[in-house]
Parts: sequence; C-alpha cells; structure tokens
Amino acid sequence: MTGTSTATLRVTHLNANWTPAATGDGTFALLVVTEDGGRRTTSISAGDLTALASIVRDGVVLLWDPEDDVLVIGNLHGRWIPLDWSGRGPRA
Repeated sequence: MTGTSTATLRVTHLNANWTPAATGDGTFALLVVTEDGGRRTTSISAGDLTALASIVRDGVVLLWDPEDDVLVIGNLHGRWIPLDWSGRGPRA
C-alpha cells in the first residue's frame, strides 16, 4: 500500500491556494507542511479539494509519504493512528 514508507511524516498544516485565470477559471494548489518543517506543493482540482475539505475534521490524522507523494488520511472511521503520531518516533 502506498503511504506506508519509513519516510512518512505527520502533516502539521494543510493550506490551499487559488489562482484566478483571465478566462474565469482558476487553479488550486495544495500546500502540505510536515512535522520536519518540509513544505510540498501539488496541484489539485476543485473537485478533489472539495472532497478533501469535507473529510478533514477532528480525529483525522494526515500523513505525507514523500517517497510516493501520497497524502494519507487516517482515522476516517475508528481511531487506528494515534492523534499524536509522529514519523520521528520509533517504528515497529
């Protein structure tokens, strides 16, 4: 499964930017900030951003796997990943 490499880190901040275009359309970019201070940006569609925003809530843990450029959204149902999980801690 992607998103399970040993390089995976906890996401501390998630922001989106929208850049309008002259045609009336625009583009979105997602900024993912990880616990090591790393910043990664990726393009995201309006539909994908809407879906992502609808599931980011209390209890959800976001992780970033830089090896595969994957945003892992944990604890959608139940609490499998501890809320204070850190990629800097010991690995099983």
